Amino acid sequence: MLSAEDNDLLTQTGADTAMGAYFRRFWQPVALSEELAEPDGAPVRVTVLGEELVAFRDTEGRIGLIQAHCPHRGAELFYGRNEECGLRCVYHGWKFDVTGKAMDLPNVPAGARHHDTVRAKSYPTREFGEIVWAWLGPRDRVPDIPQLEFGLVTPQQRHVTKQLIECNWAQVLEGDLDTSHFSFLHMPAPSVPSNENPDAPADARRLKWIRNDPMPRFQILEHDAGFVVGGARAADEDGIYWRMTQFMLPSHGTGPSTLPGETYFGFTVVPVTDRASWIYCYAWNPERDIGAAERAKLRKGHGIMAELGPDYIPLRNRSNEFQIDRAAQKTESFTGVQGLAEQDLMIQQSQGYIVDRTAETLTATDAAVVRFRRTLLDAAKSLAEGTEPEQPWKPEAYRTRPGSWFSEEGADFEDVLTDRFGDSRGRVRADTNG
Repeated sequence: MLSAEDNDLLTQTGADTAMGAYFRRFWQPVALSEELAEPDGAPVRVTVLGEELVAFRDTEGRIGLIQAHCPHRGAELFYGRNEECGLRCVYHGWKFDVTGKAMDLPNVPAGARHHDTVRAKSYPTREFGEIVWAWLGPRDRVPDIPQLEFGLVTPQQRHVTKQLIECNWAQVLEGDLDTSHFSFLHMPAPSVPSNENPDAPADARRLKWIRNDPMPRFQILEHDAGFVVGGARAADEDGIYWRMTQFMLPSHGTGPSTLPGETYFGFTVVPVTDRASWIYCYAWNPERDIGAAERAKLRKGHGIMAELGPDYIPLRNRSNEFQIDRAAQKTESFTGVQGLAEQDLMIQQSQGYIVDRTAETLTATDAAVVRFRRTLLDAAKSLAEGTEPEQPWKPEAYRTRPGSWFSEEGADFEDVLTDRFGDSRGRVRADTNG
């Protein structure tokens, strides 16, 4: 468990907090490209790390991210006119370009200093992997976007979306790193064979091993962007079934189930406030296009992706108790909630908007969760003492893969990773085409 002080440090990401400063040393997703698809289209409200902003795509296709309220009298720029390479406040006509520079101040006399000094606060943006990323950190040094593999394959080989979760960002990562919960949360009801669960995260063989061994043995290996976790379970004929999850700083995670040829899943968690987060979810296949049938399945809700409404809010959510079906809980699934993603969202939110980690009782299967917390806490404290993080300046280190594999009993985790990926940390070579 954590002290109350460390729990606050881990979970609070406002501009005046240590973790907030740390997050601002990394590029953050702030919108999907599809939300800003048209030049001169409607602006989009953005709240990230507790800061209210507005995003717009200008006439030339550039994306601006500026303060939410006009610096004149505080009118909300979301209601502004996006026209002729700038966003114009409809209150008094003040207009700003994507850099925040004042383009037109029609009620300010010619020659007044305002024409040279007025600016709207703005942040640099880039598009990568059909996501709009923003740099909220110091302007004197801006690193490259982390080269997550989903953004390096063709659009035909990936599917990207986002979903809202009403709890603190860290709970999402801790849930992802806790592979032991798969033996319960995502299983069929105890009386149902594994191969009869339509929402199953894997085939019947893998589900049997997950169900039969609820205490995986963990090994953790560090790499330049974070660490990789291996959870080993007993399989058939004295073999071992490995589920391997990548964690990359500050808040990138992956699904652990993918076997060769299957589609990979990953996500990036971005705090909206300390009590809510956007999860940017992506599926990608470096070996083939994601076909129409698979893409339709992803849009309907599959894997880490929930079934969404037009506002990117899961249809099964806190407001409707995730549509839990108590009869189905007895006879069909362990939870009675439809969808693997929704099961995760339900349980993570059930811990509270910000979980009280002072009241926990941890076990050996929480090893990766403990490593995650210690890694983030140490990093935020180091930054507060003046040591800048190195990871933002190693964008190629983010080109990693998760997945499943099989080995003999007693196999070394590094050898398992090498067998699966050709690399002892699950990295993808820079010269690999996808």
